[in-house]
Amino acid sequence: MAAPMRIRQPRNFRDRKDVLNELSDAELIKRYRLDRAGIMLVTDLVRERITNQTERSRAVTPEMKVLVTLRYLATGKMQLCSGDDLGPSQQTVSRVITETLFALSRNEILSQYFKFPVTLENCHTKAVDFQQIAGFPGVIGTIDGTHVRITAPKEFEAEYVNRKRYHSINVQVVFDATYRILDIVARWPGSVHDARILRESSLNQVVFGRGMVPDGYHLLGDSGYPCKKWLLTPYLRPQPGPQSDYNRAHKKTRNVVERGIGQLKRRFHVLHGEIRVTPTAKVCQIIKVCAMLHNICKDRNIRIPAPEDIDEPAEDIEEDYDNAPLAVQQPPLPPVAPRPREGLLYRDEFVNLHFE
Repeated sequence: MAAPMRIRQPRNFRDRKDVLNELSDAELIKRYRLDRAGIMLVTDLVRERITNQTERSRAVTPEMKVLVTLRYLATGKMQLCSGDDLGPSQQTVSRVITETLFALSRNEILSQYFKFPVTLENCHTKAVDFQQIAGFPGVIGTIDGTHVRITAPKEFEAEYVNRKRYHSINVQVVFDATYRILDIVARWPGSVHDARILRESSLNQVVFGRGMVPDGYHLLGDSGYPCKKWLLTPYLRPQPGPQSDYNRAHKKTRNVVERGIGQLKRRFHVLHGEIRVTPTAKVCQIIKVCAMLHNICKDRNIRIPAPEDIDEPAEDIEEDYDNAPLAVQQPPLPPVAPRPREGLLYRDEFVNLHFE
């Protein structure tokens, strides 16, 4: 007896909402952190790489792929992407986010939005902006590390446990006075000290190491970094007078990086909690793409939505962003050799010249 013929069931496609045309710019910013023009700008950056070669089975458009990815970065929850009237299934959402993040995190895309000042004109502009904060001269950026929580990786798990006993990526970031990111390094396990990340970075080995930045311009960092001619740190035990004045101006100016990290994590909530994706290389893509999108928001003067306006579950929103210690401060490395005197002597001369 012949087996009964199987009747193929028609596929059931969910309706996809045309949010770009149905929502206002204010609503788009609340849900996706960018206005319509900004979303189209990001889409055009990667359109060729994320466009499907066929229209079969209602292929997801580049605009929809970018919207799904932005929604995930804004909320940190993949299930909100598929349940957001956008239409794609959970499986499609995961595939789309992976594809879009890979396209956006390419060096040729990122390099368009991270511009470290190396010309005399650009350095002067950055320094003027910083000097208006507390009168500290010659500053072109403030540097710090911040930890982004991740799930325990399968390989080299112990290396990702930071000093606060959770798994993380230690991210080095440099902000200018307008809270725009000038440079970001997102690839080191949480156990690696800030000073080592700097030592191995292109900032140390290329930008400043090869003299690309004009003399007299500096970064400001905390006492976890070594003091250099181009990286000024605070005095651990300042004397009354110029050293104390220097420390006060240094702290007020350096607060830019802590507030900047707070802005970045508030804008993209995926960086607040535990990023539950693997491998860690994909986590690093997420961090760098969020930083790039933050700069695009700055370029377009898009403000961060207030906590009460963010369209996310209320219990997941961390309060008091501006005052929360989001940047994990680290103690200095144990001294294994005398600290280089050149940077310390330069700092003394700098203080005597500018803070007498």
